[in-house]
Amino acid sequence: MTDESAGLKRLQEILYRLITAPNGVAEGLAHETGLPAGGIAAIIAGDERMTPAERVEIYANGYFYRLLDVLKEDFPATLAVAGADHFHNLVTGYLIDFPPTEPSIYFAGRNFAAYLSTHPMRERWPFLAELAQLERTTLESFHAADAHPLDADAMRETPVAEWPALAMRTHPATRLVESKWRVDEVLRAVEDGNEWRVPKREAVTIVVWRRDARVFYRAAEPGEREALRMASATEGTTFAAICEAIAAGAGEGQDAAALINRLLARWLLDGLLLGSSD
Repeated sequence: MTDESAGLKRLQEILYRLITAPNGVAEGLAHETGLPAGGIAAIIAGDERMTPAERVEIYANGYFYRLLDVLKEDFPATLAVAGADHFHNLVTGYLIDFPPTEPSIYFAGRNFAAYLSTHPMRERWPFLAELAQLERTTLESFHAADAHPLDADAMRETPVAEWPALAMRTHPATRLVESKWRVDEVLRAVEDGNEWRVPKREAVTIVVWRRDARVFYRAAEPGEREALRMASATEGTTFAAICEAIAAGAGEGQDAAALINRLLARWLLDGLLLGSSD
């Protein structure tokens, strides 16, 4: 690396540390050990209108507000519940505890739900972290790898006698979200432009999937959670094991065979599964 390149790299590193300083540029400068003789004025010009530090502060503010805008887009329901002012403060604290470490802005909110799970604000909105987790999961489903889903035609082409041993696993975009609150109803209300309500405290497994570049979600039916959980394992499972799991979770008096047929048809239509060759 040439001296010029090395100097540019040091300058970029200094500016990055100052722009991303958790408590502002002034405090960042107080702890910055890489500045040349002459301090910040040696690398950033100032004038009668603005000091070097104030110029850097413009970039620092732009950096924060860009991340704030991204997180507003990624977590619209969390924003709706908390309100703009509280959300702003949450993001400020979040970025201090979880500063971005990846070049892609896609990763900016990956720890937001974890941050909310221990935040004092959970006393006011105890479901907020799980709502954020559902929103993050829908984003991850949208960006998940693509694969050709198992469909009804492929099932019909397989001899029925071979169905029990047929290997199945979930599509890369299929996700399961465990929640103690019906946060899916909150997200649905916000997406539909309706007034949201505090959700019921009810254990629910939310199935998230992608079809035709759109992400969908819904509460899992009885027997469905365990079957999809098995199919979500790295090695997948078999059609026979899926049928057994659905039957075991069927309600008393419910026709297990009818439930298996209905759920399988729904999964194939929605593209939740992959076959053994994928």
